[in-house]
Amino acid sequence: MRAPLSWLREYVDLPAGTTGREVAAKLIAAGLEVETVERVGADITGPLVVGRVLEIEELTGFRKPIRYCAVDVGAAGAESGEPQRVICGARNFVVGDLVVVALPGAVLPGDFAISSRETYGRVSEGMICSAAELGMADDHSGIIVLPPGHEPGDDAIELLELRDEILDIAVTPDRGYCLSLRGLARETAIAHDLPLRDPALLDVPVPNEDGHPVRVEDRAACDRFTARVVTGVRPDAITPVWLRRRLEKAGVRSVSLPVDITNYVMLELGTPLHAYDRARLEGGIGVRRAEAGEELVTLDGVKRTLHPEDLLITDARGPIGLAGVMGGAETEVLTPERDPETDEWRGTTEIVVEAAHFDPVVIARTVRRHGLTTEASKRWERGVDPEATAAAAQRAVDLLVGLAGGIADPGVTHVGVMGVPRTLRLPADHPDRVAGVAYGRETVARALQRVGCDVYGTDELTVTVPSWRPDLTDPNDLAEEVIRLEGYENLPSTLPRPPAGRGLTPRQRLHRRVGRALAGAGFVEAPCYPFLGTAALDALGLEPDDPRRRTVTLVNPLSDEEPHLRTTLLPGLLAALRRNEGRGNHDTALFETGLVFRPTGEEPAAPRLPVDRRPDAEAIASLDAALPHQPRRVAAVLAGLRDPAGWWGPGRPADWADAVETARLVAREAGADIEIVADRHAPWHPGRCAAVRVTVDGEVLTAGHAGELHPRVIGAMGLPPGACALELDLDLLQRASEGPVRAPGVPNFPPATRDVALVVDASVPAGRVEEALREGAGELLESLRLFDVYTGEQVEEGRKSLAWALRFRAPDRTLTAEETAGAHDAAVAAAAERTGAVVRGA
Repeated sequence: MRAPLSWLREYVDLPAGTTGREVAAKLIAAGLEVETVERVGADITGPLVVGRVLEIEELTGFRKPIRYCAVDVGAAGAESGEPQRVICGARNFVVGDLVVVALPGAVLPGDFAISSRETYGRVSEGMICSAAELGMADDHSGIIVLPPGHEPGDDAIELLELRDEILDIAVTPDRGYCLSLRGLARETAIAHDLPLRDPALLDVPVPNEDGHPVRVEDRAACDRFTARVVTGVRPDAITPVWLRRRLEKAGVRSVSLPVDITNYVMLELGTPLHAYDRARLEGGIGVRRAEAGEELVTLDGVKRTLHPEDLLITDARGPIGLAGVMGGAETEVLTPERDPETDEWRGTTEIVVEAAHFDPVVIARTVRRHGLTTEASKRWERGVDPEATAAAAQRAVDLLVGLAGGIADPGVTHVGVMGVPRTLRLPADHPDRVAGVAYGRETVARALQRVGCDVYGTDELTVTVPSWRPDLTDPNDLAEEVIRLEGYENLPSTLPRPPAGRGLTPRQRLHRRVGRALAGAGFVEAPCYPFLGTAALDALGLEPDDPRRRTVTLVNPLSDEEPHLRTTLLPGLLAALRRNEGRGNHDTALFETGLVFRPTGEEPAAPRLPVDRRPDAEAIASLDAALPHQPRRVAAVLAGLRDPAGWWGPGRPADWADAVETARLVAREAGADIEIVADRHAPWHPGRCAAVRVTVDGEVLTAGHAGELHPRVIGAMGLPPGACALELDLDLLQRASEGPVRAPGVPNFPPATRDVALVVDASVPAGRVEEALREGAGELLESLRLFDVYTGEQVEEGRKSLAWALRFRAPDRTLTAEETAGAHDAAVAAAAERTGAVVRGA
């Protein structure tokens, strides 16, 4: 809502010198959202005056038509009473018209200085101005032609209200009354503790039987309807400058005087109006719901098929408007035009003014069905003062009589009954308990009275809510009014007292440990949105029956392309990898920990929870049961160089082994003992994919996979060649852990290291050999590391050599050579027995 400060001053006597920024600060403190304060015309200096065109000389011989005009500017001329000679290219004015003239010495917006200068072979003593040149509008099509009633030499800056400050206010849905100057003036008056001149306090005639006939069939959707008739309207009446300027500053385009008046009253009082051409109406006006198959051509020229729930304005022929949204084209007020044969003006001379009150929900649903948002519907959706309908109609009638020469018809139609004021019970100390501040009964009552409430009572207050505040529906709303008027800045800052707890849960601790470990290993955390589309699952190469294709579909997704909740973390991370690759980050290591959503299809329907009370434990349990399984997972992706190049040699590209080692790192942080076995699982390369298995309660389960992505997946998703990834179930790793993870102690005795190279069949996994060595070595084995894999001439075909480094240590003594040799030989013997391993060279 754009509110010119000069318009606000009409209703509130602000102190002289009060700036728009000062008013904005007060309104912000009162809870309104003032986005900007625009200063218009501050860069305009005079002389800028009204001029009357006396002569027009057409200059020829130039590429465009040029006119040399003599303009009477009154006493502002160079010689008192002498006309100014001005060059102008516009052609929308004639001799005798009043125009706006910038004389030498004036400065227009954009620091455009006006001076006398020779052009087109003549001396131009100023400039005849267009609206765009004065910063009033973007229209460059012609200069401003003023209506009669002004004298040459009048100050055009004051006449056109060129200097002003405009407050642009974002009105929240609960403060619909602020979509009017009346509402904003009330807030301004309250903020400055000044009286308000309410523009809705008008003398309204009593309804009678002589007005335009109106029949309302749906009183629930339209509880009031006022109709007034104005006859004798002059078709040639034009909108006065002051009214047009106020509309322009408020962001509304001038159309014609009757339409401008209805828009002006809507901005002033907040009640949308509609004007009908009485000559184009057939019979009385009706208000009813639409019937199946009905159509309506609205003012925007669109033929709309109506829904049975649409509320319509009708006459004897059928629909003539969508109630509260937009009128119909058949009964619109005609744009005035001059008859070329008689040179007389033609247009609407009899107008029926509609001022009604519609149900906000009905209007909101109509707007969404037709995708048709208007200035009127914005106000109806937020709530309009039902008691202002008669005043709004009277204000429009007064303006039509005063500005268009019309005659108010004595008939006044009013359908509906006066509303019953809403009352609320409010304990006097309720705002104190909400805010934690001792306001007291007198402060509470005074604050509520300032917003228009009537307050009675002592310990328990009876509060009558004003008709323009439909948002005040319960005691907390009233408490909020007290708090905001007394100042949010006066609320004390107090820290909440959390209940005693046990710190982080084991699940949270594991989440943090894994994140720190991956960050320490060179990965960058990249949280992604938990949404995906079918295209992403197709790109991963998942089979039709893959459980990851069973998704939870959102009713109202952020994007139609990603309507499902994710069942795997990989699509988001791989998309982030692709973006990094496209922006030149070729050596990338990303990770994410988060929830995935794995529905079984057997979840019960979610219950509808109550809104008037807290749900009980049974309702919450039913809601939890309806949710899909949500395991916490960790995923990582790698591409490019894992070890950078330098003077020490070339870099090493990331490969499947890095993904597997990262899985081992995560398992160590979880304290889980894992087994790495070859597997085939989308989206990984079938020959470079490892399954990570754990044992939980005696059952071997797959916790995830790691390896190089399938070439088809890399091509489909636009990833760099050789990209690798892993994804593990953190909850499953936690279940497989052997208790709390303990920090390693500092050893007191030295280690003993022995190497061994074992030759096994090429089909034997290194993990089986490692398991045998570990069990055979016993408790003295501290660690073992595979440091070489060899196949070649020195090893038989179909076999491979695996070289291991074994580190032995005892916690209470230095190992002897015999103890080390015994543990080493036992480890080799166990590997030979289980895997057929032979010591290389033996």
